[in-house]
Amino acid sequence: MQGRILLAVFLSFLVLYVYQALLVPPPSPSPITQESATNPAVTVGEQTAIPDVQSQSVPLASPGVTTIDQIMPTPIIADNELKEIVVESNVFRAVFTNRGAELLSWQLKDHLDDVGQPVELVPRSLPPEEPWPLSLAFEDENLTRFAHEALYRVNTTNLQLDDRTDSLNFDYENSEGLRISKTLEFDPATDPYGFRLTVQASTGGVPLVPTMKWGPALGGVESQVSGIAFREGPRGVIYGRVLENNVIQEPDVVRVTASQAFGQSVYQGQMAFLGVDNHYFIAAALPGMQEASIQYRPVPLPPQDPDGDPRDLMAFNLTVPGGITSLPMFLGPKDFDILQASNPNLVRAIEFGWFSWLVVPLHKSLTWVHSYVGNYGWSIIILTFIINVIIFPLRHKSVVSMRKMQKIQPQVKAIQERYKNMKMTEKQKMNQEIMSLYRDRGVNPASGCLPMLLTMPILFAFYRLLSMSIEIRGAPFIAWITDLSAHDPMYVTPIVMGASMVLQQRMTPSQADPMQQKMMMLMPIVFTALFLYAPAGLVLYWLTSNAIAIGQQAVTNRFVPLPNVT
Repeated sequence: MQGRILLAVFLSFLVLYVYQALLVPPPSPSPITQESATNPAVTVGEQTAIPDVQSQSVPLASPGVTTIDQIMPTPIIADNELKEIVVESNVFRAVFTNRGAELLSWQLKDHLDDVGQPVELVPRSLPPEEPWPLSLAFEDENLTRFAHEALYRVNTTNLQLDDRTDSLNFDYENSEGLRISKTLEFDPATDPYGFRLTVQASTGGVPLVPTMKWGPALGGVESQVSGIAFREGPRGVIYGRVLENNVIQEPDVVRVTASQAFGQSVYQGQMAFLGVDNHYFIAAALPGMQEASIQYRPVPLPPQDPDGDPRDLMAFNLTVPGGITSLPMFLGPKDFDILQASNPNLVRAIEFGWFSWLVVPLHKSLTWVHSYVGNYGWSIIILTFIINVIIFPLRHKSVVSMRKMQKIQPQVKAIQERYKNMKMTEKQKMNQEIMSLYRDRGVNPASGCLPMLLTMPILFAFYRLLSMSIEIRGAPFIAWITDLSAHDPMYVTPIVMGASMVLQQRMTPSQADPMQQKMMMLMPIVFTALFLYAPAGLVLYWLTSNAIAIGQQAVTNRFVPLPNVT
């Protein structure tokens, strides 16, 4: 029975590994077009610097529409010089340009990239034809060009947000009768990572319904494959009642990869939210189950660094048939509590998987422990201890059942020996005798396996929690473990975990046959290899669980006598 338990654990992890390694597609090599290769960066005056959180200098480039040699209409309401507009709060720093009233930068102060700079959600080094976020498109290409190249009049060039509501207003009007107004309303007290967008456009007094072009998204963490840990790159994400084959579907989450976008690029229906996300961040509009349409476009780009990987980004165009009026936008981390406070539907963007019913309470428990401890590594250890206290009766029952099985193993082998040379039909009697022995001795063969298997969902839920939660990203533990979402750089914890499995095997009673015993001896090696590149937080959980199980086994062996089944 012990062999079956460990075999079940091994097969479970094997399935998990195969799923991550084979079924989850790694980032595919991106074709580098001639135009991309010759335009490696967005530049104005040969500047390519990315602004840091304290900088006031931003390259004011506005790609998106190819310049046409055509005289611009005479501006009536406009600005006469190119300007940058900085909007800053406690959690983000955004930079807009009055050319096209577009977004150039959105940096998250509380989240750092690999070089210690604030995460940038607006990708840099884009080809010049790619639009910036908040660009507008109309059916008339000339109107689209005018809207993009115009220098909008803006109400301020520096907006410092505090707890009160404030607005950023862009206005433009020309002699051809084109009038455009963009208003971004910020309310940091209720939605620290978002704003409400209103766009009003008309020509000759006739209202227009523009399409908002977001351009390639999303910056921040893009994609990374590492052992059984996979970081998802940018992809489309939708939640709502999507129209399929002219039939409105039930509310559900739709995730659109690059390969899927090549086959179906347009999605429409009653949308709660829609946009682009990656493993840890999201840029989305929230129509609130209104009619909306989104068109996705894969954007394969060359690597930013010579030795880097190609970037596979995703652009989208958003159309709201009734017009963009007070449309909530969210650009921020996929933090469960932040998403829920902004809009409860947004938490569906976090892909917790099949065990979401268990991951969510585990997540709340982990953050609750962290609120007292202040360190996610110790929080994982404490929560693991609490979970093991809860499942202690299951483990104890499993150990006692295995010890009963071990006690009657000589009788079972004697029965098997008597029937080993008999025909298959006679062996049915052997099974009946063994079951009769189990019944007389009060042994239930399943009671040793079932309690242990019931703990497997907790393991998978912890794996999903620690793999997807942005709270773990960049969270240090002790000494060399500076990021619990990444693997242990010195491989200390996986090796200690493998050693703890060996010790646990030696302490646990077993009645496995020689073949099963050989397989069990390989399991610590296999698990150690699997966990070498697993998130350090997951290894810490498994190691803590093993340590608690070893302690429980030692107590059981010392103080709990063998059941009297003779």
